[in-house]
Amino acid sequence: MEQQIRVMLDMQEAMNRKVHPQWRQQNFAWYRAIWVECAELLEHYGWKWWKQQIPDLEQVKLELVDIWHFGMSHMMVDDLEQNDLAARLAGCFATPVEPGDFRDDLETFAARCLATKGFDTPGFVTLLADIELNFDELYTRYIGKNVLNTFRQNNGYQEGGYQKIWAGREDNEHLSEIVVELDTDHENFKEHVYAALTRRYPSGLLD
Repeated sequence: MEQQIRVMLDMQEAMNRKVHPQWRQQNFAWYRAIWVECAELLEHYGWKWWKQQIPDLEQVKLELVDIWHFGMSHMMVDDLEQNDLAARLAGCFATPVEPGDFRDDLETFAARCLATKGFDTPGFVTLLADIELNFDELYTRYIGKNVLNTFRQNNGYQEGGYQKIWAGREDNEHLSEIVVELDTDHENFKEHVYAALTRRYPSGLLD
């Protein structure tokens, strides 16, 4: 588990540097990105008692992976020794958690992130348990989404030229299909995801 966490930390470092080479010195409000994602996540899960709502667990999991990107980034700013950070995180993920009410746990998690302007790792692990998203699946989904984020940056995301809707569907939906089709245990899984995204992206828009 520690090795997989180190892989994710390294990939997040590379992604953050692509956005800004000196990203640690920019004082980005990672906690703000986290609580906004929590609100979007709750919309996918459902909270309106006056209408029928079926949780879209696929989208819920995607939002949790996005939150994990921001959470790691926040922790990496404060902790430059990634081996120590990986060990601490592995300890949190390995600690047994009793699942509870997802909506209540999400609000508690968001409140703690707002109160501390930080990241509540135990609270995040509880959310994973609530929807039965285990660490291995988090790892696989993170790799896929990180590759998609890199693909976006390489194709004009920051400049506004990237097209997020392909053939009537968001790129996240295409990513979900691609991950299912590929061998997630393959040593070149990242490269295969990127290649598949390239094949699906509308022709003529690639840099």
